[in-house]
Amino acid sequence: MPTPPTSGPGSRSGADPGTGAGAAHFPRAEAGETHTAVLFFLGDRVYKLKKPVGLGFVDFTTLAARRRGCEREIELNRRFAPDVYLGLAEIRCPFDPPSGREEDGGPEPVVVMRRMPAGRRLSALVRRGEDVREPLRAVARLLAARHADSPRGPEVVREGTRDALAGRWEANFTEVRALEDAIELPEGVPEAERLVRRYLGGREVLFETRIRRGRVVDGHGDLRAEDIFCLDDGPRVLDCLEFDDRLRYVDGLDDAAFLAMDLERLGAPDAAAFFLARYSEYSADPAPPSLWHHYVAYRAFVRAKVSLIQAVQGAPGARQEARGLVTTALRHLRACAVRLVLVGGLPGRGKSTLSGALADRMGVTLLSSDRVRKELAGIPAEQPAPAPYGEGLYTPERTRATYSALLDRASALLSSGESVVLDASWTDPEQREAARRTAGRAGAELVALNCRTPGDVADSRLAGRAPGVSDAGAEVAAAMARREAPWPEAVTVDTSGPLRAAADQALAAVYPYGTGPAPAFRRPYMEPG
Repeated sequence: MPTPPTSGPGSRSGADPGTGAGAAHFPRAEAGETHTAVLFFLGDRVYKLKKPVGLGFVDFTTLAARRRGCEREIELNRRFAPDVYLGLAEIRCPFDPPSGREEDGGPEPVVVMRRMPAGRRLSALVRRGEDVREPLRAVARLLAARHADSPRGPEVVREGTRDALAGRWEANFTEVRALEDAIELPEGVPEAERLVRRYLGGREVLFETRIRRGRVVDGHGDLRAEDIFCLDDGPRVLDCLEFDDRLRYVDGLDDAAFLAMDLERLGAPDAAAFFLARYSEYSADPAPPSLWHHYVAYRAFVRAKVSLIQAVQGAPGARQEARGLVTTALRHLRACAVRLVLVGGLPGRGKSTLSGALADRMGVTLLSSDRVRKELAGIPAEQPAPAPYGEGLYTPERTRATYSALLDRASALLSSGESVVLDASWTDPEQREAARRTAGRAGAELVALNCRTPGDVADSRLAGRAPGVSDAGAEVAAAMARREAPWPEAVTVDTSGPLRAAADQALAAVYPYGTGPAPAFRRPYMEPG
């Protein structure tokens, strides 16, 4: 619902938003408009008429189409705000002479709504710097509930496939590229195209799983902070997208990501992360954070496209807004990139310690060759199984099987949108090449880290190591060192000093553009189902 020219929408129950809930008079009558409707704000009501326009994506040029549009708007929005969308009224104009058109003589349909308090818009609360966590919690709960009871069917599911999403991205890229002759495009567009195609290229399993779990819904489609009113008895979410069903048929997380993007645009990234975490919790959605970032990036890029179109039309400030939105999209696309991180090095160099710290800092899965090796042998990970180099659990055959299992598990996680840290020696070039192929098939970035520390420090660590997951001692380390092949593509990490310093160095290699200011999306803890 747009804000009228002066004081904005009035309060619920007809109270004047400027003087408080106890006021005995209504706000002044006002009018506002969008590109498809005209709104009249009278007392505690809003009357919304569709404009007789044909804009390509919507056609209200006939009376019948406008009536269908009004009826559909009421039906769909009552899912989110049943007491706001009161019903359909009609305007009759008996003094207008007929023009001979078939539609003349019929009453004009009007959507009748309760008038909402402008000061309780979510966007207004954010701009005033108020704590919006509880309102966002309520909105997340409402959205998850509507998604849970959303109708599902083949026509809905079709729009949630990876290929459908890729098609929408490509259409947006094409529309933006078509503006190149009229306006200079933001410099991040080519990189955005590359990152989108790589992410989607390796994520077919992720999207198939989303569909199988019923995550594609008939949602809201246009979840803007300015259309959410935070009232004492709960939120009212208005203006869902009614003119094209396909644009509402989206992954539920995609629907929620629209509001997260809008909150970031308003300068509240922490609120955006909080909202997505609460939506994930209430919808019991285990989606990987990479998908959260991808959908926020998609919503930001679509809005950037609209701003670019407005800039071509001469709208003040639109070009700057488009640049900011493309930057937002790019930050999230970089954050959503799926990564396969190899942490290698000889025994005693601190690779397992660094791997654990790095996986914690990234919030991703850690897989250890030492643990996988013993699991394949059927013995507990903590049970010692020492042997000379190349013998016992460490024969070439067992080592190949260990690395093969490690990469198979990593591949399954990568295809599901999960980044992975692999803790192993990685001294064999063939194993490194196998990891590179695994990353390539999954559309993942490969980051190689080689842990280095002075020999005397490593020897001291090995001498003081208690029996446990790793069985390598000084003799095994010396034998491996004699056979270690150069690893020029790996970033060397000094692990001789404090762990924090080594982890910072490793993170800089994993995230060359930095980790901020995109929000750190982390799934809330959910009990296993």
